[in-house]
Amino acid sequence: MNYHIFREIADSWVLLAMFAFFVTAILWAFRPGSSKKYKDIANIPFRHENAPSDNEESQS
Repeated sequence: MNYHIFREIADSWVLLAMFAFFVTAILWAFRPGSSKKYKDIANIPFRHENAPSDNEESQS
């Protein structure tokens, strides 16, 4: 009997909660004002494109 109740809860409420979390995460990522932050994070690998960083010289 307990398995049947837990199965119904998992099929309905947990699915609804996961969908709500997914939609919230998408809305959070595409909220106004966040594009500058994400563009800055996306450009981290290219910050030392013209000159090597000090860490690269000490590792070789």
